[in-house]
Amino acid sequence: MSGAAARQPRLAHVDALRGFALFGILVVNIGVFAFPFYGAGVPDPAWSSPLDVTVRWFVAWLFETKFYLLFSFLFGYSFTLQMAAAEHAGVAFAPRFLRRLVGLAVLGLAHAILFYQGDILVTYALLGLALLLCRRMDPGRALRRALWLIALASAAWVILGALSLLGPAPVDYGAQYKAEALASIQAYRGTIGTTIAQHIKELSETVWFTLLFVQGPFAFAMFLAGYALGRRDALADPWRSPRALWLLCALGLLPGLAGAAAYATSALPQARVVWELPGLAVGLFTAPLLSLSYAAAFLLALRTGPGRRLGEWLAPAGRMALSNYLMQSVVCAWLFTAWGLRLYAAVSPLAAFVIAVAIFAVQMPLSAWWLRRHAYGPVEWFLRALTIGAWPAWRRAQG
Repeated sequence: MSGAAARQPRLAHVDALRGFALFGILVVNIGVFAFPFYGAGVPDPAWSSPLDVTVRWFVAWLFETKFYLLFSFLFGYSFTLQMAAAEHAGVAFAPRFLRRLVGLAVLGLAHAILFYQGDILVTYALLGLALLLCRRMDPGRALRRALWLIALASAAWVILGALSLLGPAPVDYGAQYKAEALASIQAYRGTIGTTIAQHIKELSETVWFTLLFVQGPFAFAMFLAGYALGRRDALADPWRSPRALWLLCALGLLPGLAGAAAYATSALPQARVVWELPGLAVGLFTAPLLSLSYAAAFLLALRTGPGRRLGEWLAPAGRMALSNYLMQSVVCAWLFTAWGLRLYAAVSPLAAFVIAVAIFAVQMPLSAWWLRRHAYGPVEWFLRALTIGAWPAWRRAQG
């Protein structure tokens, strides 16, 4: 990797793109915090009006399964920047990155148990070990492996979906899920102890499977895609080839949105349960292309006046994305569980979406304020200290 790459200044548009991904993640995650029937394909008795169903469909269509992939792509891209930084500093990269992964795993485990059972940091830490083994891989080969991984994982879900169509519908699935949902309401509105116990229960029963076998293969594929483009410095100046960005939008948006619509529709309460897996398979297959199309469209928008101003707002939030991701969970846990107001199952889908927008609207200027005074976000500072084995600067140097 070239010395020029190692000395490359921080890219504000990459931080803005990371902030954009962070907002999308919050819109999805708040549904898990707020609703016992979220993503279950079972009608929510409290929130089943046409408006509620429409908002849920909208979130599933445009947000679910897309933004964690965009974040994963940026994780892979940042991996190459960390490799370049270690090379420029003349230190071994692998021990540095392993310490970073240990820090992510510890933070993720605490996050999952205390605040949000859908945490993805532990999954990133595990997949990061595999990415470390790929650090000398040719970029073209990495991109081909990413495509194969997406194709094979999607094919596996297509087969499972086809089998579900051929087999009988699950017996009493709705009744069983309603009983579990009522139990979760009691737990999350109970005490901090019952909230933590419910997190552990969900982690052990279903969440680990979703993180490792639904999100995991696709997240790692995006790691590899980000690594491949990072090795080629594709985001150092993405506008040097605007035709490529426009081509990605043209080729990806329509099939991606169509696949996402099939996914969102298959999860509606009105749809039969047997259509859920086929819809998921189609959505998973098209989501990576749609995520990269989002990224291309976002980068093109940054060249406009309004887009440039939006990027300036998003960049600080993206620069301290890990701190903001964890803070989102702390705020949501305070709003919806026994850590605070106990609003679990008590707000509408539209209200939850508005709350997500409000949280992020506060995080953007708060991030800018913090970074005017500090070199890193608070959690980023801890993780960097662990990574380099030294205390980095806490306060921002004043010029």
